[in-house]
Amino acid sequence: MADVAARKRTRGGGGAARRAERTSVQVETAKYIERRIPNFEILDDAALEMIEDHAEQVLEEIGVNFVNNPAALDRWRAAGAHVDGERVRLPRGLARALIKTAPAQFTQHARNPERSVEIGGKTLVLAPVYGPPFVRDLDGGRRYATIEDFRKFVKLGQMSKWLHHSGGTVCEPTDVPVNKRHLDMLLAHMTLSDKPFMGSVTEPSRAQDSVDMCKILFGEEFATNNTVMTSLINVNSPLTFDDVMMGALEVYSANMQACIVSPFIVGGAMAPVSVAGTLVQVLAEVLAGVAYTQLVRPGAPVIMGAFVTSIDMNSGAPTFGTPEASQITYGAGQLARRLNLPFRSAGSFCGSKLPDAQAAYETANSLNMGLLSGVNFMLHACGWLEGGLVSSFEKFVMDADQLGTLHKMAQGVTVDEDNLAMDAIREVGPGGHYLGCAHTQANFKTAFWRSDLLDYKPYETWSEEGARDTVALASARVQKLIDTYQQPPLDPEIHAALQAYVAEKKASMPDAFS
Repeated sequence: MADVAARKRTRGGGGAARRAERTSVQVETAKYIERRIPNFEILDDAALEMIEDHAEQVLEEIGVNFVNNPAALDRWRAAGAHVDGERVRLPRGLARALIKTAPAQFTQHARNPERSVEIGGKTLVLAPVYGPPFVRDLDGGRRYATIEDFRKFVKLGQMSKWLHHSGGTVCEPTDVPVNKRHLDMLLAHMTLSDKPFMGSVTEPSRAQDSVDMCKILFGEEFATNNTVMTSLINVNSPLTFDDVMMGALEVYSANMQACIVSPFIVGGAMAPVSVAGTLVQVLAEVLAGVAYTQLVRPGAPVIMGAFVTSIDMNSGAPTFGTPEASQITYGAGQLARRLNLPFRSAGSFCGSKLPDAQAAYETANSLNMGLLSGVNFMLHACGWLEGGLVSSFEKFVMDADQLGTLHKMAQGVTVDEDNLAMDAIREVGPGGHYLGCAHTQANFKTAFWRSDLLDYKPYETWSEEGARDTVALASARVQKLIDTYQQPPLDPEIHAALQAYVAEKKASMPDAFS
């Protein structure tokens, strides 16, 4: 009798359950991308070999500077490099020999194991914008970023289906002292999101704070033996490695946490105006930087980076989404694969001041370039505006929506009996339509990628609903995501320990705003 009653309740509740499922908030994150499409290769083997030869020539004859870092000079000297003052010249082949211990692929663990990511091989991990001091939204316009803006971006990233990574400095919270803001940013990533995140690189002690906080979050043993952070180590191009970034690199590499060694290339300013010349410099800088991580600790995970833009020769402003930037990125991807290293590049790059048509064109060019060039870790995948000076809330959700197209494109085209659709073609025949045929009914839910943002309604409906443009739609979506945000659960004891660490660290030093 009880079984019968249970079955009745199950049947009777089916409709209600389905309605509840449709109206409930569901936080879904797509798995990191696994490419089933070929990479676009713009250079032949002969060209690649010439670039590699000239990069070795740069390292041997010109060298690189490791400034204000005697320990780095000692490491290089012991490894067989020629050190003259702060200039380090690497004998041909030394860097390549050292980087052989760097892993071709590694796992970055998230506190939610279902959100962990694989970086390298044929994967693509998408992370949000990094570094802007300003934010912009439809209501408040352009202004300096605050810690509340930062937390809002972290929440949007947690709620975004197509983002795999919470990122790092999604904006620079200028209302918190410089020497303390990294603590609040890390705490936000660790508590408001359960996706992977990035550590602080603005000072070696802040990198150590990042490591220490991860030991609280993940447990000391796990954090010691696994990669739980990625960090962005920019090369001070051309050919200079400063002590701040290298100090952070030393902390992370020693603790087996991943570093992105990334030349900061503005063609015509920080690199030659030619594509080939820029690739020579990029490769030389990467070889030296990646090799140094392995001097610190063989086997430390590291990603070959390439931040690439050109310059407007009239104004001096950086330009994005250009053919030259694409050519350099395609070539850098080929070089990374020849080095057997994961590759970081591309993003939602644009120079526009607003999330307008210019921003859309440049961003689309940059995102597609990233997919086709074989990028494994794409920083700045959503939210970038004004050449990286601004994190835009509306553009964040606009870009995050379009990242779904990268997932779809990366799947490639399946050719099997079901997808060849002969039964459908026979059923419909000449002059019919496919809307009601069995094949369409069986596949319509998954056949086409669908935007969660863009408007496809008839003109009359669109007009009646306020004739909203994409920015207005994006503003509404930002608010919807924030209103329905769900904080991922975290052990209260861990949460309290993180808060105590931050409070103690802040109390141990006076505020500094420079």
